[in-house]
Amino acid sequence: QVQLVESGGGLVQAGGSLRLSCAASGSFFRINAMGWYRQAPGKQRELVAGITSGGTTNYADSVKGRFTISRDNAKNTVYLQMNSLKPDYTAVYYCNADAHTVPNVASRNYWGQGTQVAVSS
Repeated sequence: QVQLVESGGGLVQAGGSLRLSCAASGSFFRINAMGWYRQAPGKQRELVAGITSGGTTNYADSVKGRFTISRDNAKNTVYLQMNSLKPDYTAVYYCNADAHTVPNVASRNYWGQGTQVAVSS
């Protein structure tokens, strides 16, 4: 099993910055892609940013140029640096990881418990 624990959320004024962290722990063989999703009240969960084990990144159009995703494979941790925050970014942010718990067995998807990000105008 893989446990994902997020931290770094909070309340910030528009234009401010936050840095989210997500640490993976438990028993696993390899973590593949990791990413951040968000879900605002009344809306569907959406991808914010993703990063492969090799460091290739992708972003939602709405956050390009404002957010940066990175990871430390040695620490099994993924980060999301969020700059120039807007009230529209208010949501619960979830960490996601695709991981193999044992070799030669299909990977599974895991989710963190979420961290609240609130941006005031």
